[in-house]
Amino acid sequence: MNPADVAQSALPTFSQSLSIWTLFWQAHIVVKLVMIGLIFASVWCWAIILNKTLLYRRLAKAMDQFEEVFWSGQSLDELYRNLSQTQPTGMGAVFLAAMTEWKRSIEGGSARAFGSLAGRVEKVMDVAIQRETERLNSGLMVLSNIASAAPFIGLFGTVWGIMNSFMAIAASKNTSLAVVAPGISESLLATAIGLVAAIPAVIAYNSFAARVANLQTRLEGFADEFSAILSRQVDQRLAA
Repeated sequence: MNPADVAQSALPTFSQSLSIWTLFWQAHIVVKLVMIGLIFASVWCWAIILNKTLLYRRLAKAMDQFEEVFWSGQSLDELYRNLSQTQPTGMGAVFLAAMTEWKRSIEGGSARAFGSLAGRVEKVMDVAIQRETERLNSGLMVLSNIASAAPFIGLFGTVWGIMNSFMAIAASKNTSLAVVAPGISESLLATAIGLVAAIPAVIAYNSFAARVANLQTRLEGFADEFSAILSRQVDQRLAA
């Protein structure tokens, strides 16, 4: 048998249809593993996007409702009792932390306790804001990693697939388009899947990072305003 015929028979038998499914099954095992990993990363990315979208929407709505109640003139003690029976998030969590520290100091009743109350309240609100921010940022690092790594992982699969295709072409000594095209196509599919995973990840990461910064600014603004309110009450108690 002619050696060229033997090499030709070693090449994958490509069907005439170059569908994505066909290209996947005819790809090298390393390229297949790369594609499967990228598909998993894409699914994980979309799960995070959906979860964070709903979380930020719920939090923004809860903050709007809390601000409406807070500035409606309702008693702070009454609002504190209502929130104590729930697990508030956002501004509610900051308010609850500050009021808890306030009531502990009120129960102490000493002038010395009142003198340092403003600083303690600010610290507990800063801690509450930090916890809320960490909760909002959780998962965003995964999006960042997928956005930065997925194209290079897909490129690795492409390089590996093209390398194997060229070695098979060199062995068969056949450079016709019918032989070259399928191998190149299945290799480029890995890069395409990598981009499919990376593009939504980078867009979502940038959008969510800006959203978190906006929500954090709102929390810090509320903390400053509430700190000023409590500070005035401390001054009034010390002057009395």
